[in-house]
Amino acid sequence: MTEEIKLREIVLPGQEIPLKGLRPGQGVVVEKGRAYSMYLGVKSVKDGVVSVTPLGGRYLPKLGDKVVGKIMDIGPTYWLVDINAPYVAPLHVNDVPWRVKEGELQRYLDIGDLVYVKVSRVSEVGQTWVTMKERGLRPLRGGFLIHVVPTKVPRIIGKGASMIKLIQEGTKCKIVVGMNGRIWIDCDPEKTMLVIRVIRMIEREAHTLGLTERVKKMLGMGVGEVGGDKANG
Repeated sequence: MTEEIKLREIVLPGQEIPLKGLRPGQGVVVEKGRAYSMYLGVKSVKDGVVSVTPLGGRYLPKLGDKVVGKIMDIGPTYWLVDINAPYVAPLHVNDVPWRVKEGELQRYLDIGDLVYVKVSRVSEVGQTWVTMKERGLRPLRGGFLIHVVPTKVPRIIGKGASMIKLIQEGTKCKIVVGMNGRIWIDCDPEKTMLVIRVIRMIEREAHTLGLTERVKKMLGMGVGEVGGDKANG
């Protein structure tokens, strides 16, 4: 613990990280025998491994992750998607389920639109590409977006998706959880607020015992108060 605290420091993207017998960990890339930081973040050393954690709760993309992104810009043959990572991710016209002609991308996805996509490629320096060509991936129309710390996402989903299924069954809401810490909720306003309260509780108490029972209790009280049927629209 003392070693880790002592060696914590802020590093810049591309800054060389002296290994000196250490092994490169997350957020560190090695090129031609030299190690460099992939992010603006905090360098730490633990158990002989040097890592860089991005500042600001950024998500570190992994191949195959499904994430909630936001269209930030449109090119001639691609959209640029903010996935809460150090780099925006291109979504190419060949990676969407429609036949899109050059110059007509805005007809399908416009700046500000939300999308549910999968990380299809991650380079050595963290540049990411995404795809929408898989069942369940799609634009997310309407709804409400909230943000959580990405490291808490596995607890919100639960083992075998048990926790998120519990929330969906208890509220009848459509919920999409991105591994990047973005959660999209489509429901009537009252139940949307209930889902948010439950998720915030899980985020705060992720490592405590009896969490599932507290979630069940919270959902039972909330659903009883606002009714069991989803509002139209």
